Amino acid sequence: MTFEGKSDRIWYNGKFVDWDDCKIHIASHVIHYGSALFGGMRCYVTKHGSAVFRISDHTKRLIDSCKIYRMEPEYSQLDFDEAILETIRLNELKACYIRPIVFRGYGTSLSVNPFPCPAESAILIWEWGKYLGAEALEKGVDVCVSSWNRMRPNTLPAMAKSSANYMNSQLIRMEAIMGGFVEGISLDPSGHVSEGSGENIFVVYKGKIYTPNLGSSVLSGITRDSVMVLANDLGFTLTEEAIPRELLYIAEEVFLTGSAAEITPVRSIDKIKIGNGRRGPITEAIQNEFFGIVTGERPDIHGWLTYVYNDELNGEPVPAQSSASEG
Repeated sequence: MTFEGKSDRIWYNGKFVDWDDCKIHIASHVIHYGSALFGGMRCYVTKHGSAVFRISDHTKRLIDSCKIYRMEPEYSQLDFDEAILETIRLNELKACYIRPIVFRGYGTSLSVNPFPCPAESAILIWEWGKYLGAEALEKGVDVCVSSWNRMRPNTLPAMAKSSANYMNSQLIRMEAIMGGFVEGISLDPSGHVSEGSGENIFVVYKGKIYTPNLGSSVLSGITRDSVMVLANDLGFTLTEEAIPRELLYIAEEVFLTGSAAEITPVRSIDKIKIGNGRRGPITEAIQNEFFGIVTGERPDIHGWLTYVYNDELNGEPVPAQSSASEG
């Protein structure tokens, strides 16, 4: 079986290894207990060259996730930033999806206690198209509200992007697919809207934008934050608060966000048509800003792009480079 879009090499504990030769021991702690923290980001082809979107914000969240789980990687955030760029250069890719991961490997014990097992690190990249389908960005997707809730506070930390949390995501996504839907939306333990299996969610109601707050068992998504910044730039009113389930059905627009999903409109929820049953004007306006920035067609005023190949500028001046986070 061939992994679609795979690169030639993987960065693994500071060295480059052939994709097919990168292996871990079956007794590695991560296999038995899900002890891994990871990230996901995209490298885009812009008019100025290839650029990673908000690289340092993603690696900062990776380091923060490790901190929550008392896992200390051998490499710093800056080390991960440079290793990501070098992995893209070595594999000579222009656009790709990027997956840095830190996990508990093979140690002296295989008990629940993770401390005897070393923290190992890797960076995989591959060519990955539109996560929810090529036509989804315009036509939208059909989703359902899942019977599986997100985790209760003080059980598993939702703000950590951990592999263990994605067992819950798998249940949500599998249930949706078996029911004929593209994605599922989970509720938090109080019955309020939380997020999709791998995306944050935004709801437009009476011309205002709402998104669940961090207390609703959501991941603090980087694309989520980007949308909040762009919505403010465009003059929209956006509020973070608890969202009742029924607001989904009477919303004018609903859209999902994530590094993989980017900004994907929802056209129906539980077979109830949302708005006009396709992408709405507010979703489209935010999409235009987002994709304008990641393609280089609009100025990167927030410093979100980090260029990979500085010699590939098509004769144009290098834009200001920064990884500063806005909003």
